[in-house]
Amino acid sequence: MSVAPAEIERTESESASEAVPNPDTPWVTIVHNDPVNLMSYVVYVFQSYFGYPKDKARKLMLDVHHKGRAVVSSGTREEMERDVQAMHGYGLWATLSQDR
Repeated sequence: MSVAPAEIERTESESASEAVPNPDTPWVTIVHNDPVNLMSYVVYVFQSYFGYPKDKARKLMLDVHHKGRAVVSSGTREEMERDVQAMHGYGLWATLSQDR
């Protein structure tokens, strides 16, 4: 005896709950703490690449050092991919994430 497979019907609300990136939601670049780079170097990178004043660059570096990570920029996915690549180029550990 052969049984036909049952079809699964999804309601509209179940289908809508699937993770679909919202293009209007900003993305962020996150720099993570690492045991390699000096704190002064991280401040230098934030100042030279992002153009942050020394106080802001130092605050972000301290967040990275004490909290393990800091959001250093936000914008479109493409911009954040560029910033992550730049941080990698400076030898920093960085990732991007969709800001929620």
